[in-house]
Amino acid sequence: MKKTAISCCVATTALLSPLAQAAIDTLESRVINQPVTIDGVADEIWANAKPINIKLDETPYEPNNGYTGMTQTEVEMRSVYDSEHVYFLLRWEDPTHSLERYPWVKQEDGSWKSMQNKDSTKHENTYYEDKASIFWNISEKGFKKKGCDRSCHMPDDDGLLDGVKDTSAGRHYTKKAGETIDMWHWKAARTNINNQMDDQYVDHARSESKEWGRHSDDKTGGGYYYNKEKGRDTPVWMNKILSAENTYWVKEELKVPFEDVGFKPGDIVGGHVTGPFEGPRADIAAKGVHKDGYWTLEIKRKLVTNHEHSQARDVQFDDLSDAYFFGVTVFDNAQINHIHHTKSYRMVFEK
Repeated sequence: MKKTAISCCVATTALLSPLAQAAIDTLESRVINQPVTIDGVADEIWANAKPINIKLDETPYEPNNGYTGMTQTEVEMRSVYDSEHVYFLLRWEDPTHSLERYPWVKQEDGSWKSMQNKDSTKHENTYYEDKASIFWNISEKGFKKKGCDRSCHMPDDDGLLDGVKDTSAGRHYTKKAGETIDMWHWKAARTNINNQMDDQYVDHARSESKEWGRHSDDKTGGGYYYNKEKGRDTPVWMNKILSAENTYWVKEELKVPFEDVGFKPGDIVGGHVTGPFEGPRADIAAKGVHKDGYWTLEIKRKLVTNHEHSQARDVQFDDLSDAYFFGVTVFDNAQINHIHHTKSYRMVFEK
């Protein structure tokens, strides 16, 4: 993306009337009468869906370990829907196709090393995957105006967050009990291989929860986990069939106990094992494809979900005459350092 083009767009936006500005900030989901194939390829069904362009140019902090990832990009977003599902197409520039996540690499001396280069917040941004996230407001007051910023809380100058010493560069939690946000979290190395987007949510929990207000929806099976074991200095699992496609992960359906046979220095074994989620955490189908320096991500979810905690944890598109407010972020091979915007966008359904 050329900086001159971005500057031009910003200058034009400043001259628009409030009514015209509102139109730009609104994503209209177009009605269709056929399903969308979720394969990360923008076929012609998307051609008539009007896009909005969301400029991302904010990051929560600057890592101190030599990180050279993106600090701005622009997401082109489209939406369509049918009688049962809503679909989204996201496309953004990212020059690097990042799939590593603590990969095991065989060293010259024959040992194995789990690669990492964490910054002062104790998070990874070197050996890590690309990600994207959409936050949908369910019941947090103030989200319509401030977007994701409403739930993001940064440590004070003394390192205290809500009175607790915390090294992380910000935590998500809602202001009040009962307020929740639906968080759709796509992960290039953990969920993409399974054609899924991790269904999560944010509530008002503080330091009593390891991830503070961030939680995952319930699952009845599947998911991902580290390919490590305490006290062990080699991978635990490996793919029984080695392939370039599965270099950076071990597929649950292909895993066999690791045997250090036939590997040479520089060879890689995935840092995690992954399989499809089952249950409410599996509500969102998604597939991303990286090509020519861009990610194209297709997403599919039912308009209305029906689980024990659906009303509190999932945005319900149950009123097609209503507006739904959201925010978008992308991560350039970073665990928590994401690129975001400072307001909310709204989605409406074409009648």
